[in-house]
Formats: sequence, C-alpha cells, structure tokens
Amino acid sequence: MTSTVTLPARAHAQLMASEIHISRGGRKVLEGVDLTVSPGSRWGVVGENGRGKSTLLHILAGTLPPDSGRVHRVGTLGTAEQEMAVGGGRTVGDLVDSELADVRAALRALDRGAAHLAEERPGAAEEYAVALAAAGTLDAWDADRRVDVALEALGAVTDRSRPLDEMSVGQRYRVRLACLLGAERDFLLLDEPTNHLDQDGLEYLTARLRGMSGGVVLVSHDRALLSDVATAVLDLDPSRDGRPRVYGGGYAGYQEGRRAERDRWEEEYERQRAEHSRLTEDLARAQDRLVTGWRPDKGTGRHQRATRAPGLVRSVNRRRDELEEHAVTMPEPPLRLRVPDLPGRPGAPLLQAAGITVAGRLDRPATLFLGSGARLVVSGPNGSGKSTLLSVLARRREPSTGTLHVGRDVRVELLAQESSPPAGRRARDVYEVRLGRLVGRGVLRDADAVPLESLGILAPADLDRPVGELSMGQRRRLDLAMALAARPHVLLLDEPTNHLSIALVDELTQALEATGAAVVVATHDRQLRRDVAQWPVLALGGAPPRSAAQDLRGARSSGPGPA
Repeated sequence: MTSTVTLPARAHAQLMASEIHISRGGRKVLEGVDLTVSPGSRWGVVGENGRGKSTLLHILAGTLPPDSGRVHRVGTLGTAEQEMAVGGGRTVGDLVDSELADVRAALRALDRGAAHLAEERPGAAEEYAVALAAAGTLDAWDADRRVDVALEALGAVTDRSRPLDEMSVGQRYRVRLACLLGAERDFLLLDEPTNHLDQDGLEYLTARLRGMSGGVVLVSHDRALLSDVATAVLDLDPSRDGRPRVYGGGYAGYQEGRRAERDRWEEEYERQRAEHSRLTEDLARAQDRLVTGWRPDKGTGRHQRATRAPGLVRSVNRRRDELEEHAVTMPEPPLRLRVPDLPGRPGAPLLQAAGITVAGRLDRPATLFLGSGARLVVSGPNGSGKSTLLSVLARRREPSTGTLHVGRDVRVELLAQESSPPAGRRARDVYEVRLGRLVGRGVLRDADAVPLESLGILAPADLDRPVGELSMGQRRRLDLAMALAARPHVLLLDEPTNHLSIALVDELTQALEATGAAVVVATHDRQLRRDVAQWPVLALGGAPPRSAAQDLRGARSSGPGPA
C-alpha cells in the first residue's frame, strides 16, 4: 500500500555530488564539481551565462547523467526549470495533482485503510496505522491549502481548470513554483525563480526559502535574492586550477572571497611571468656557455671539450624543463559589455504617448513624453500592463485608445521578455541578418553598423554555435545585442536582468546611466530598482507614484539623468 507513496526523509535527507564532470559537443561544461546540500542549507549557484548552472541542476535531479562523478540522493526533490513543456490539454489542476501525487496517494491509502478497518479485515489496523503515519508525515490534509496560499502570494493563476497552454511562460512558472512550495519536499532545485515575480511575489518567495527546513539549490542572478537567502555560494566561473569554488558566508562572503581569489590569481600570474623571464635569460646564458664549451680557449684539449659538452647539454635541457613546468596561466579575462554610442537629439521630442490603453491588458491610461537622455521606470504588479505598454511604444501592438507619436527617423528598440531566434542558425548569422536588414532598409548607414564581436556580449567560442545550443542566458545576451544593433534613440527594456549574469547586469546598469539615448525600464529586480532609485517612476495599476505630474516632468528630462 504505502510502497506507492514516497515519503520525505526530513532530518535524514542527503544530496551530495562529487567530482562531477560533463562535456557537450567536445566542450567542457562542468569539471570537478563537489556539492553537499543538507537540510536547512541554501546554496546559491552563480557564474557567467553558459557555465553549466542549469546543467548542474539537471544532474542533481537525476534527469541528466554526468560523464563521470556521482550523485547521492536521500529524500524527496522538486525542480523548477526555466522552461516547462506543456500540451495535451493539461490544466493548472493537473499540474497541482502531479506535484501532490504522493499526498493524493497517501490520502487514498488512508481511505482504504479506514474502509478495511470498518470491515474488520485481518491486518486492517496495521494498514490504517501505516497510512495514517504517512499522511501525517506529508501533512497531507493541508497540502492543497498550502498550494492555494502560494498561488495567491505569487500572483499565479488560481483557476484549476485553466489550460496551461493558454498561459504565458511567466504564468506557468508561477503555478509550478507554487506547487513546489506547497509540496514541501526535502530539496528544492530552482532555476532563476525570480524572473517572473513581482514585488509581492519576491517577498513571499524570499520568506518561504528562508524558513524552509529542507535544502535549496538556487541558480540565480538576482543579487537581492542571493543576499537574502544564500548561506553558501558555488561559483562556476574559471579559477586558477579550473575547478569551481565554494564560498561560505552567503553572498557577501562570495563577493569578498571572489575578489580575493582573483587578486591572488593575478599576483601568481605576475610572479610566473617574472620567473618565466628569469628562466629565459638563464637558458640563453646556458646556450651561450654551450657554444663556448664547444669552442674552448686555445690550448684546451679535445678530452676536456668532450667532457664539458654533455654536462652543458644536460643543463640546457633541465632549464628547458623548468620553463615548461612554469608555463604561464593567465586568468581568463571576463566578458566586458561595450554598449555602442547611442545617439541623442537634445531639445527634440523622441516619443510621446497620451492616454494609451489596451483592452484587457492595460486598463489604466498611460501618458509619457521622452526626450534625449530621459530615464523612466515603469512599475506595477504582474498583469498591470507593463509589457503591453512597452510593446505599444515599440509599435509592436496597437493601442485601444490614446495616441502615440514617434519623431521622424527616431529608432525605438525593445528588449522583450521572451523571443525565439532561429534555433538552427549560428548566433553570428542571426545577428548579421539583423544588421543587413537595418542597413538595407536605410535605418542604419553601413558605417554605423556595430559588429557583434565589438559588444563584448558573447564569448568568441559561442559566436559560431547554433542558437539552440546556447543557454537561456546566452540567448538573452543575443537578444540584447540585437536591440543594441540598431543604435536606438529610445531603448525599451522589459525585465532586462532576466537570465543575465551578475557582472553583465552591473555593466549594463552603468551603461544605461551614461547613454544619451532615452531609456525606459520595466523591472521587478530589487537591486536594479535600488540602482536606479533616482529615476522617475510611472506606476501602472494600484496607487500612483509620488505624483503623475512629477513622473511626467521626470520623463521629459533632456539631460543624461533624471530631472
């Protein structure tokens, strides 16, 4: 009976990975990963896009075998991936039932045990006791309420009859996350869980993760979440010996340890360079002595020449071996974002929107005015119409009411939350096609075209990889490159930090502060909101910001910063 129910191990749960190695397409993805997740520990996994963070979660979950190494699991485990397959008419209720399958099985077993007990069947008392203990361990009677609470708190769809394929990626993710939180498994593996959450959802998730008795492995670029939740950090970026690094002390400990590690690596590199130079000079002198040994002073005997020569040869060879042993390993330089000069038109209006609404998507009229150097944050809970407004401003969607005027020859570009670049084409080719269209339509002069390599946004090895082989973060980088390719006068960014690495987000934030273009950002990223706290805010849904007039004046700023 109870064999069909998998019970949590609670305090006895274990999740350990040792010496994990895996390669894809001849390229090392993970090498020498060691990780021990215990109940109550919360691991943050960080690294540049494409370092294998999502791959590690698949290995820990048992859905992907490593090339070598071992994973040991004791206890129950739930995973929330960045993308979720849907189809077959599955509904929200089906997903809830799937995640609560053990709860459902335990309650069915309890009902059977009660019926058998009433029928006075032999062994019914023991059967009922076992079923009751299993249901109690799972806290089965409260499971659906826990899911309902999580659905509400995360702003997810609560209608259990709603088909999943009629929902957005973000809506489906929130439902899946709520189910996992309600199931209360021993371990949670979460891949970028904050990408689709608003402020209320972020606060709820943070509190739930901090209060979990089980273990958490959290792949995230959300700096605020890592600061609030992580007790330890696994860094998959390159190190001196090529192996991942583990830092205690939470996110602050990681930041301090990572800086110290990089400093030590660079100091060692400089020492190796000095040693390399010294050995090179010594080798040159040894070679000179070898030549001199074969040409001794006049009067020196042939026997002496013969005995000196082998010793000098051996010395030269030993020196050469020393050089090879002291091969210089230079720290791998990180990618550095280089945003091209985005043009401004001081004193000229770039974009004006008045009373914009979209039926069923943006109910509260939105009005704004953008000049060169304007800065604006669009805020509001999920469903308030932020993405819809940006889509209207980018002329990808028609408004139901209101007017939109874009200045003559003004280039407006949108980095949307979701895109689908051709999976079978190389990243370089996708970008080149984009540039070709911009130049061919006369949007850009050929001289203004920005080569993909110059942006510092994708590693050279990734430029010729098919888009379908890139990670979510690398595809997001390509999307950003495509938006920057047009060198827009107005740059619209919808949740720009989603999937991007911590370092790239910092660099992008600095670039946005400095550009002469107008910039509009819709984001729930708490750290990004703190970084642009001086920007004016346009609130959609709920209460208005400081005042609509104040926000409108701020959006009209013609300088590089807010009014």
